[in-house]
Amino acid sequence: MSADDSSQPGEPNPSPEPSEEVERSAVDLVAAYADHDREALERAVPPATDHADAVVSALKVLAAFLSRRVQETGVMWKPADSREAVARTVAEMLPPELEFAVSTAWEAHSLGEEEVAERFTLGDPMVYAHMLAAFCAAIGLAVYKRAELVSTLRQVSGLEEE
Repeated sequence: MSADDSSQPGEPNPSPEPSEEVERSAVDLVAAYADHDREALERAVPPATDHADAVVSALKVLAAFLSRRVQETGVMWKPADSREAVARTVAEMLPPELEFAVSTAWEAHSLGEEEVAERFTLGDPMVYAHMLAAFCAAIGLAVYKRAELVSTLRQVSGLEEE
């Protein structure tokens, strides 16, 4: 067993890089929110759910990229803007109880109240996925047109253009 191989015999070796499926799921969630397309969101959720923790991780990378991009462009974006934008982005896209959980968890998260945010997610990583995807769509549309946003996220994620 090499130093890089910490898995037990018979267990799959965890991949250090997110798979293409994970990256595609993350971008598809953001695209659905950017388009405010409920049907696209319903199609994007099942594959994302299969790898929820990895999708959340990929979405964190996209959120960090977009946050940095907003800072570079000089667009004014405050925590209150993100709370309102996430709430507006998930409005009518999710069942009411999930919409409430996502909006409330994001509000707590944006204020640095991670324990409160965790309570609203009920330990479901897909609440975090929705929260981060909605944030990426909202902040991304502040600096990119929709087609440019999705194309840029595909490039950042190492995906082929569709």
